Amino acid sequence: MIRADWHGKRFYSFDSYIKNTFGEKLYKVSLNAGCTCPNRDGTISYGGCTFCSAEGSGDFASSKEETIYEQIENGIALISGKSDARRYIAYFQAFTSTYGPIEDLRNKFYEAIGHPAIAAISIGTRPDCLPKDILDLLDKLNQIKPVFIELGLQTIHEQTARNFHRGYSLNVFEEAVFALNELHIPVIVHLILGLPGETKAQMLASVRYLNGLPVSGVKLSMLHVLKNTAMGNEYLRQPFPVFELEEYVDLLICCLENLREDIVVHRITGDGPKDLLIAPRWSLHKRQVLNAVAHEMKIRNTRQGVNCPQTRSE
Repeated sequence: MIRADWHGKRFYSFDSYIKNTFGEKLYKVSLNAGCTCPNRDGTISYGGCTFCSAEGSGDFASSKEETIYEQIENGIALISGKSDARRYIAYFQAFTSTYGPIEDLRNKFYEAIGHPAIAAISIGTRPDCLPKDILDLLDKLNQIKPVFIELGLQTIHEQTARNFHRGYSLNVFEEAVFALNELHIPVIVHLILGLPGETKAQMLASVRYLNGLPVSGVKLSMLHVLKNTAMGNEYLRQPFPVFELEEYVDLLICCLENLREDIVVHRITGDGPKDLLIAPRWSLHKRQVLNAVAHEMKIRNTRQGVNCPQTRSE
């Protein structure tokens, strides 16, 4: 990730934040708590969000058939062959990881947080899956080791959200953010750039919206069109526009220009599973994407200004 400074504007990557907070680099171990999603099991709807894969965004997570401890050990074994990491973040990535029987979730979260190599846990979930008993559990966990909650907002625009079947309104997201903030639990928000029908102005509005909320971080990614999803099937029948690399880089930098400076940038691209990704195929080359962003930042840093709307909060 990138740590940049131009025109008086500073951005901090997740790596920088982690090193400043924990004094060392931490690697994420992706876990599967065996949860499903209310947008899949009929509580809200069936099939999930139209862009979501069968693994519920947990395509890189371990098997739910393994215990959490086994998943952590296996994840560490994979990472240790590529790095000299000593401590890790337990990342509950698959599906909605606060959606399930409270006792089952409690056991799995405590199993993760009790592992000696785990420095913190990060839990991906939906804002409509944070009832009081779950919030109480997260509060207790956060007093043992740091807890991060990742909320999949994707967009602030209700029509877009209805189109991809998100299943909750913006006020539900806001209530979850404020509830977590009261517990001093950092919130990381997922936004998808390039959802069908959204304009550049709408995407920037979603970014600026975060400036008015007590959120800690943001994950930005281009839309991945995947096989065996409702959106993927739609794309194969009638392709809709997806970003070219240059377009995405330009928009991404404008998003950073419009983001509140203390919001940590956890991600600026995404990892679509190679065997499932339909478009954009260039996103498979993550290093190329990061290099293109860094290069464009360097170019813009030599200019007197940038071609982005003026930063403001909404």
